[in-house]
Amino acid sequence: MRLVLMGPPGAGKGTQADIVSGLLGVPHVSTGEIFRHNVSRGTSLGLEAKRYMDAGEYVPDGITNAMVRDRLSQEDCRPGFLLDGYPRTVEQVGELSAMLRSSSDSLDRVVELTVDVDEVVDRLVKRATDQGRSDDTEDVIRRRLEVYFQQTAPLTAMYEAQDLLIQVDGLGSIDEVTARIVAALGIQS
Repeated sequence: MRLVLMGPPGAGKGTQADIVSGLLGVPHVSTGEIFRHNVSRGTSLGLEAKRYMDAGEYVPDGITNAMVRDRLSQEDCRPGFLLDGYPRTVEQVGELSAMLRSSSDSLDRVVELTVDVDEVVDRLVKRATDQGRSDDTEDVIRRRLEVYFQQTAPLTAMYEAQDLLIQVDGLGSIDEVTARIVAALGIQS
């Protein structure tokens, strides 16, 4: 199965991606991990990405696309994958489709974890306090969520038009959310 998992900061994407990819027997492909892997190995793409990351800037689509293309071409991704953190732009949606078409594949589903903004803000403020992250104020968190929703609205609309989008309530215990995802995908847990 080839999946994309989307959701705002604090929705539990990483946790759910680990669990669901394990149930499916496919790799959890996180763009954050891809960036860290390339940077730590000193690859040419990693060095280029590091320049942007060190400056606090968005890594351009071209670099991100190349890293994702390389990762998805690896043997463990042939039977499927669960993408977390990609695509994030309309251009990346097109690039992912092109990558998959080149190997005669396509996405099976896009799962979006939906959340109540106020609950997620409370969760992230608590997490920031617990971790001593004074820069994660309620205003900053609300702005990050606002940016996320603005950026992903066109993506979810595209995937909905392609009949790929499944929206799953992302609030509740880890097990409750996993059960909803599993049921929505029609897989055995």
